[in-house]
Amino acid sequence: MKTMAKAGQGSGSGGLEGIAAAVPKKGLPPVERWNPPFCGDIDMRIAADGTWFYQKTPIGRPALVRLFASVLKREGDKYFLVTPAEKVGIIVEDAPFLAVELKVAHDARGQLLSFRTNVDDWVEAGPGHALRFAPAASGGLKPYLHVRRELWAKVTRALFYDLVELGEERAVDGVTKFGVASGGEFYAMADASAVREFA
Repeated sequence: MKTMAKAGQGSGSGGLEGIAAAVPKKGLPPVERWNPPFCGDIDMRIAADGTWFYQKTPIGRPALVRLFASVLKREGDKYFLVTPAEKVGIIVEDAPFLAVELKVAHDARGQLLSFRTNVDDWVEAGPGHALRFAPAASGGLKPYLHVRRELWAKVTRALFYDLVELGEERAVDGVTKFGVASGGEFYAMADASAVREFA
């Protein structure tokens, strides 16, 4: 069986199959407990729009993308695909996932926001799965959802507008903030005064 690093030197779908063969197939692998040796970088990239590329060609099989996503690991600002035996580096341009669908429900804690990612994970925003709003280079905000293991999903612009519609003002440490609630937590987007100026 090819190792991931050797597979990365191949071409076309054969290289991808070699990488996939090294990935365990049952459930979500416990990559946080694996510490294999680093075997170099492979020519794989997750673009800012969530598209996965291998050797500059989009990976067209969603099942293969989901498989690789299950063994994605972040260490500092670097990203790796890992198995119990080895670790290879890949490039992530922004966040590794996109949040592409939103469902709003209510329970004993109040509003509950559930997001579907582009690899078909459902994540409920709340304890352990925070929302954060980072300044965008062009102004405004870029929203992100914590998925797992220091891996985040960028919330699409359409869903961000939905979050703004669901937003409310609350006092946080003596300052009135505009944000959104989910799972008993409140995630501030900005000072309420700044939001009112643009309303």
